[in-house]
Amino acid sequence: MTEQDPSAVIDGLAFNDDGLIPAIVQDDESGDVLMLAWMDREALRRTLTEGRVTYWSRSRGEYWRKGDTSGHRQYVRSVAADCDGDTLLVRVIQLGAACHTGTRSCFDGRELPATLGAPEGTEA
Repeated sequence: MTEQDPSAVIDGLAFNDDGLIPAIVQDDESGDVLMLAWMDREALRRTLTEGRVTYWSRSRGEYWRKGDTSGHRQYVRSVAADCDGDTLLVRVIQLGAACHTGTRSCFDGRELPATLGAPEGTEA
């Protein structure tokens, strides 16, 4: 989407009542899910046109370009919307940790106990 006006694409998405859309962030090379964050229209516009990922920080009430203070940058490789247009998948080149705790992924080490399921005739 380089050098295009992304307005029509953005207008076609389903933002929630707060004007936000969730963005699942995935490492482009490994496929690991790194984090989930939120974007408003402007954060998405910046992400689509600048090559770096920008989010809307709900807790701080401001834009947050990943890596500007930490150095742990995210470079856009692709952005896709799901079938309902209400969730984004952002594939990135991640430099350093994605999580604010300093880990590579926000999903490291907090697996919840769950009953495993499997299709009939296979083992869980």
